[in-house]
Amino acid sequence: MARLALLSVSDKTGLVDLARSLVEEFGFDLISSGGTANAIKEAGLPVTKVSDYTGFPEILGGRVKTLHPRIHGGILARRNLAGDVQELESHDIRPIDLVVVNLYPFEQTVAKAGVTLPEAIEQIDIGGPTLLRASAKNFAHLTVLCDPGQYGDYLQELRDRNGEPTLEFRQGCSLQAFRHTGAYDRAIAAYLERQDPAEPSPLPSTYTLAGSERQALRYGENPHQPATWYQTGTVPSGWSAGEILQGKPLSYNNLVDLEAARRIICEFTDEPAAAVLKHTNPCGAAIACTLSEAYEKAFAADSLSAFGGIVALNRPIDAPTAAAMTKTFLECIVAPGCEPEAEEILKKKSKLRVLILPDLFTGPKETVKAIAGGFLVQTADDAEDNPDHWQLVTEKKPTPEQLAELLFAWKIAKHVKSNAIVVTKNRTTLGVGAGQMNRVGAAKIALEQAGENARGGYLASDGFFPFDDSVKTAAAAGIEAIVQPGGSLRDQDSINAANEFGVVMVLTGMRHFLH
Repeated sequence: MARLALLSVSDKTGLVDLARSLVEEFGFDLISSGGTANAIKEAGLPVTKVSDYTGFPEILGGRVKTLHPRIHGGILARRNLAGDVQELESHDIRPIDLVVVNLYPFEQTVAKAGVTLPEAIEQIDIGGPTLLRASAKNFAHLTVLCDPGQYGDYLQELRDRNGEPTLEFRQGCSLQAFRHTGAYDRAIAAYLERQDPAEPSPLPSTYTLAGSERQALRYGENPHQPATWYQTGTVPSGWSAGEILQGKPLSYNNLVDLEAARRIICEFTDEPAAAVLKHTNPCGAAIACTLSEAYEKAFAADSLSAFGGIVALNRPIDAPTAAAMTKTFLECIVAPGCEPEAEEILKKKSKLRVLILPDLFTGPKETVKAIAGGFLVQTADDAEDNPDHWQLVTEKKPTPEQLAELLFAWKIAKHVKSNAIVVTKNRTTLGVGAGQMNRVGAAKIALEQAGENARGGYLASDGFFPFDDSVKTAAAAGIEAIVQPGGSLRDQDSINAANEFGVVMVLTGMRHFLH
């Protein structure tokens, strides 16, 4: 008797070619349902509809098609057990050797704007996951395929193994099927959690994280650490949806730096902005009337550190900006677009990685960090910074122009490793003190880097001042205004020092630690 294959797919990529090879090259009989059966039939290939095979029609608008003993008996039978084989014969059930199933496009559906809950619910596949799980459980006796990318490997396995896939191959396919159904269930749960009006917390009581391998990386932070880039969900988003225009393959450290660059440039949408980063910290950032001017200002802020850096732009790359960026060695550039003239200019630096991320301003809603025995999850630090809500605590009050400059400095400090101090002037960073063990040390580094340019400058601190020493140091360097979150028991000491030296100080009431 010919072997039997069940094909029921939502994604019909490669379906007809697979079906033709199964029938014409390996003599399979095919059973199928709905649109899959129609596609196979239209290709001129013999196929039996599931309803004809089971003797039971599809019901409930197609919700029940393959949920039938004649289907699942043929899948789950253990062919090494005489009792199972006898039951198949007594109930006229044929053993099924191949199950090819992929699922309703749930994630693609809920990703669309305006999708209602009932519409999403209808895209929850029931029969498909049941077929996959049953087939994957019984991999000792059949093969399950859940991705069109597997079809070629399966056919080659048949050719190389005289028509019988190895147990190792079938087990590998089983693992992929369970991964597929697991990710599918997680996507549904995540969606329903977002719709749950009774959910009291912004984070769910059970948090699951899954991804599929997008790219194996040469190594992680160091050469002795293996690393892989995973994509969450089946619909590419974020960096997975970006375009690499040119350059060498991305490394683990490139991607970490690029994400830090994306986050900082997202702070600025109204005017052209540029940021240059090294090791996730900004060494220069600026906004200006043109993109090229913003880049030139950001680069000049610390040209020594900018060598080999990552550049993020909030506007499509134009020719003047591209020409400026080719004057030095850079690792990566990311922008929401690239004009044709700019692309031609950048090609002169063939090893320079240039990435286009159209959805530059959309990032993850949570951040995850692994710890021994578990992981930590927090909502993204995307709270709005509004100077209208800041406390003006010193005798000398800020002008609107000063508040605008302080807001710029504050937004940059948010993305500097704590303890963080940022000195700016004219919407450009002058000095950055990052990741120091004490705030005084961070202030000294930032002010020394700014040098004489610190006079008339602005200083932002990501945390409060526990003592007045940092205020005095800033005043001695000529700082005109300070923004900090406040909240120390000794806030008044810092306020008194600011009043003594005629420095403006504002308290945001919100901190932005970045550990």
